[in-house]
Amino acid sequence: MVSQFGSLGYTIMGKTADLTVVQKTIIDTLHKEGEPQTFIAKEAGCSQSAVSKHVNRKLSGRKKCGRKRCTTNRENHSLERLVKQNSRIQEFG
Repeated sequence: MVSQFGSLGYTIMGKTADLTVVQKTIIDTLHKEGEPQTFIAKEAGCSQSAVSKHVNRKLSGRKKCGRKRCTTNRENHSLERLVKQNSRIQEFG
């Protein structure tokens, strides 16, 4: 049953964020059956490292991409308020 999904005729290689719901289901099912990660990767059509990351729940995915925020929402609100107050004060030197 599971091998039908794995033989779609194309291979999607990528990180864990690129795994489809079907691939994740295949990985979970085969992992519960005790299959090795290399076999799971071939059946799911992804890399062995993607299987490993999914099984170990290291799913940071694309949510943590980019630079870390320096300010909180509260600080942003305070800065916005200060900028609006200072824009009313037009000081020319």
